[in-house]
Amino acid sequence: MMAVVEQSGTASSGLRGGLRRVEGSLRPRLRDFRTWWTRALASWLPARMRDLFGLSPQRLLLRRSGSDLQLSLWRGEGVRMLADVPMPELVSGEGDPLGTLLSPRMAEVPRWLVLPATAVLRRQLTLPAAAGERLREVLGFEIDRQTPFTAAEVSYDARMLGRRGDDQLEAELVVVPKATLDAALEGLGPLAPTLAGVDAADAVDEPLGVDLMGGAQRRRRDDPWRRRNAVLLLVAAAALFAGMWQMLANREAAAEVFAQQVDDAVRQARSASLEKRQLLDLIEGGAFLRATRAGKPTMVEVMDELARRLPDGTYLEKLSVEGDRVLLIGLSSEASALVGRLQGSPLWTSPALAGALQPDPRTRMDRFTLTATLATAATGAQDGTATAEAADAAGAR
Repeated sequence: MMAVVEQSGTASSGLRGGLRRVEGSLRPRLRDFRTWWTRALASWLPARMRDLFGLSPQRLLLRRSGSDLQLSLWRGEGVRMLADVPMPELVSGEGDPLGTLLSPRMAEVPRWLVLPATAVLRRQLTLPAAAGERLREVLGFEIDRQTPFTAAEVSYDARMLGRRGDDQLEAELVVVPKATLDAALEGLGPLAPTLAGVDAADAVDEPLGVDLMGGAQRRRRDDPWRRRNAVLLLVAAAALFAGMWQMLANREAAAEVFAQQVDDAVRQARSASLEKRQLLDLIEGGAFLRATRAGKPTMVEVMDELARRLPDGTYLEKLSVEGDRVLLIGLSSEASALVGRLQGSPLWTSPALAGALQPDPRTRMDRFTLTATLATAATGAQDGTATAEAADAAGAR
């Protein structure tokens, strides 16, 4: 049981160690890739645009050449000589001696002192790739073994030379005696406090890209473009927010306009549907009235039929047609025979006397009230159907 536990603990510790090695070798590569990617994107911009946004790394290099001070400008693509200034003029000035000689834009560029190649000691070392994360601290432990000085006697820095395919890297340790560095800084006089760092030249008099400024003397110079970049970033963020807000407002306005258009279209559709329904009702009502009128006899036809069927001794006082009901009120000397005379007419059905006959002493006639039902097309059809059914029944018998 103990053996199993020890074996599992060893495996887990080995796994953690492997993960740390992978992480240690991956982080520097990611950082290098990010740096390369940023520089590659910046290279697409014109030089003036890179200078405007502070994307071009640049330094104002100071070199001692006898009694003169050489000023040169370093950028990513190389070094450009600016001027030689006598040191007595700079030392005798007050404040920032170079502030009056340089343009305001150039005065903001970080200043670096470049030591000659003979003033520094350089050693190349091969280290594990995981050491790239804290390269300077790792090489600090190699000073006693790689140089004749102790760590307390020198100022040093480390730089990456390249990575090998076997998870190792090539690095270089650059040291300078503190006495040499202090003497170089004292020779600058009032310019020493304005330095952002101290570099050293290589065999072809190009800067190595290290910072040999001691920890106590190292001065963090604020990037002059940091504040401007922050302002530009805030302006860009505000512009982006304003653009997104305006886009959202435009979308909301478009949605409101679209909703209003939809409501108008719905109202128009409802109004058109209502008008169509009303029109259909009018058409159907008119058709029904026409059909009803066509199925009923006209008043002229009713009066003509009555004139032909009523006897001569009959006088009408009132003739009215209300719906399908025909009402006749009058005097007749043959009132009892009127029902028989009115039967069989195609214009009405069911003639009958309403109430009893009343004799009129003045005219010596009988007053009658007679009703009938107007014949319509449906009634005629029913009568025809009844007649046909009666005929069929008679034929069957």
